[in-house]
Amino acid sequence: MLDVETKELLAKLKEVEGALEARLEAKRAEFKYHLERGKVVFETEVIEGHKRLRTNLLLFLRNSRFIPLVTSPIIYSLVVPFALLDITVAVYQAICFTIWGIKRVKRSDYVVIDRHRLAYLNAVEKLSCVYCGYVNGLIALVSEVASRTEQYWCPIKHASRVRNPHARYSRFVDYGDAEGYRARLDELREEVRNS
Repeated sequence: MLDVETKELLAKLKEVEGALEARLEAKRAEFKYHLERGKVVFETEVIEGHKRLRTNLLLFLRNSRFIPLVTSPIIYSLVVPFALLDITVAVYQAICFTIWGIKRVKRSDYVVIDRHRLAYLNAVEKLSCVYCGYVNGLIALVSEVASRTEQYWCPIKHASRVRNPHARYSRFVDYGDAEGYRARLDELREEVRNS
């Protein structure tokens, strides 16, 4: 069971998340777009304004600093190990989560690739946005898969402070609480199965 103070902190966190969502909705109105079936739709005059602000590709490359241009192949070469990670985590979920009765993490909730549709970006900027959306989304997805695995197998907090723990971490049993671990393990496993 969570103590009262932890419950209050989690309630405040939910309140902040709600405020952030309201802020995002206000930004949608400010920049004149809305979502239709998961896709961004800008007002026509906004799209025209964006196109006028797009930097010509040749001008963009000519004005780019040398070092970022030289290192970009190294950055993009990582797409291969990231794609392998993506495939491996998909297989892991298909096998392990199915056996353990844990609902699979929905890829589209984490891997969001939409910035390439912005008319004010040139081809190189769009490619970078696709890459970053994929890689950062994949890392977030992998983190959620790992957090569900951790909750199932070892839902115990660490003795030392963890920087930026995942959302499930606050529900874990305190370090050193042997009785709490034995008492709550089945509950925490059932909780992750139902999430």
